[in-house]
Amino acid sequence: MAILNIREANRHGASLLIGLAGVSGGGKTHTALRLAYGLANGNSNKIGLLDTENRRGSLYADKLPNKERFLIGDLIPPFSPKRYVEAIIEFQKSEIEVLIVDSISHEWEGEGGCQDIAENNKLAGLPNWALAKAEHKRFINTLLYCDMHVIVCLRAREKARPVKDENGKTVFVSDGLTAITEKNALFEMTASLMVTDQGMTQTVIKCPADLIPFLGRGSGYLTEDDGRAIRSWVDGADPEDDVTRTIHQLEIITEQGLEALRTAWEATPQAIQKAIGKTGIDTLKAAAEEYERLRESPSVEVK
Repeated sequence: MAILNIREANRHGASLLIGLAGVSGGGKTHTALRLAYGLANGNSNKIGLLDTENRRGSLYADKLPNKERFLIGDLIPPFSPKRYVEAIIEFQKSEIEVLIVDSISHEWEGEGGCQDIAENNKLAGLPNWALAKAEHKRFINTLLYCDMHVIVCLRAREKARPVKDENGKTVFVSDGLTAITEKNALFEMTASLMVTDQGMTQTVIKCPADLIPFLGRGSGYLTEDDGRAIRSWVDGADPEDDVTRTIHQLEIITEQGLEALRTAWEATPQAIQKAIGKTGIDTLKAAAEEYERLRESPSVEVK
């Protein structure tokens, strides 16, 4: 069974995943909303906010131009990767175009998050990080493959490391701010920034060269105009058709296993099934089978 669909490379319109990290009150949410408004081409009805911050997102209900309203949903504990995935899929079904998740740091160290999963499912007395990281990876894959542009906010804290001073005494030296999430998460995104000074200053962590003019200036607020410019850059590619969107949706479903994939495939219009073809569905089946195999492994068993 093939696991790849090898084809001629073409630039297609893609869904972006943008990360904004910073301390509490650093301007992440407001910046995310302004970017989202531009990415949604000024249509607030196409913006959703998944709020994990005890309903603080509602405080920004009147911050869009002309006090236009966006959609909001509150995710309460436990903050497991699985519950984040379910919430993201619910927003996708609402047919929004841009989703803000504020924040994803709870997925890593919040109640019921990855740290709790590792500690509560110990193997031989040791935290089960294989299980926790497998769940985290499924969460990241959902962000990457969902049929929306996604802007995620992340909490940040100052990181310090121990060093010896001239007297041999251990002192701590600041390494600056670090985002509260798995160490590789920010590099899996399309672009990621550290936001400070209420959003006035940004430090690029990762950014494609084409997006540097909009996300990589370093100073000055990111605005709706930047969001529109990014949307224009995306729309300059070949638009995604129904076949590509269906493939993305099926890719997310593979995490649930073969039976879920089979059900979704049977509900797919025959014309789209034909366009995806045997190679395409075989690739999806291979992924679903691998997810099932991982679940059967004692080291990553989902409980």
